[in-house]
Amino acid sequence: MSEIFSEQVVSRVRESVDQDRLLETATLLVGIPSPTGSAAAVADRLAELLAEEGFAVERPVAGYAESPAVVARFDTGRPGRVLQFNGHLDTVHLPFVPPRIEDGVMYGSGVSDMKGGVAAAVEAMRVVRDGDLLSAGGVMLTAHDLHEAPWGDGTQVNTLIAEGFTGDGVLLPEYHCHNCPVVGRGQAMFQVRVTRAGEPCHEVLGGIEQPSVIAGGARLIERFAALDRELGQLTHPLAGRESLFVGQVHSGEIFNQAPVELVLEGTRRWLPGNTFEAVRGQFESILAEVASETETMIDGDFRESRGAYEIDQDDSLFRSFQAAVSEVSGEALPVGSKPFVDDGNAFVALGGVPAITHGPAALGAHTVNEECPVAELVRVASVYALTAIAFCRAEADDGNRVTGDER
Repeated sequence: MSEIFSEQVVSRVRESVDQDRLLETATLLVGIPSPTGSAAAVADRLAELLAEEGFAVERPVAGYAESPAVVARFDTGRPGRVLQFNGHLDTVHLPFVPPRIEDGVMYGSGVSDMKGGVAAAVEAMRVVRDGDLLSAGGVMLTAHDLHEAPWGDGTQVNTLIAEGFTGDGVLLPEYHCHNCPVVGRGQAMFQVRVTRAGEPCHEVLGGIEQPSVIAGGARLIERFAALDRELGQLTHPLAGRESLFVGQVHSGEIFNQAPVELVLEGTRRWLPGNTFEAVRGQFESILAEVASETETMIDGDFRESRGAYEIDQDDSLFRSFQAAVSEVSGEALPVGSKPFVDDGNAFVALGGVPAITHGPAALGAHTVNEECPVAELVRVASVYALTAIAFCRAEADDGNRVTGDER
């Protein structure tokens, strides 16, 4: 037993997580198709469910009237911190797979990414409210659309943050659970168009005399490779290195025709301490230099996905979360980084709110074969409930043990 929780509190949480109720919620959410940009139906149903269960529910538009967000709150009425659970309800644009449960595993579109995690967060809210387990503060759930790229751009959660729908700390139930990520790299996606004047033409009928967009693209790739080697020297002990990655190159129609356009796409990732403005300026400088060298025209679309971040390991959210994990799993998680970007980056960078990504050990995200062990949904619900119990106390109570009598 940790120094934070009494045995009585931990037992009450374990006994209060209702697996059947949790699975009913997850089945409801997974059973409503919600490709990015079209999550209105599942958001409406989630809002109805939460309102029926007595939570205070709001539906802020948050910049996307087609699918208003869902905000649900449980407030003890006593001063203290608010822990936020944040999840997206949209799924990638793949064929819909209905929910089913077989041999202790739940399957279906979005169960991994991340409707299963949202259902676990809802269950955690029920547990702390119905068991009167929070001594102070409260819990807030936010759920939204427009998360999955390239169909969404993250603007709905950005707007929620800008409009003040934030707690004092955030947990996000994405499918990341092997470490406690306290740092994450920023990411930008880019598309570059290398073009020349004129029309496509046969190589022997003037094509070979034209500026070559393929040669321009090759030169650009060389410069990007050189930059990536330099970026390899910029490292973080947990997050690894900065990088520039080219993943797609397209040009030409047939083998002996001089094309007028080459398109390449990739990503740029950077560490805390660097900025989007700095990496964009570096990127655009290379485009201008290569355009001049190759007598081509080069335009680039350089879009920030999320900024880099790092949270303090002395923060009460980190300590509360690690204590909760220790109680549920037997030991705290190793401290590490998050390989991908998610909405947690936005809460830290835009809202100044500490955020930890932790969800079920689920598989198949961004495929038609999503699956999540039922036991993992139960585990996450328990971790979230215990984190709330520890975190939502008044700041003066930070050093105190959570006992069964704290109400």
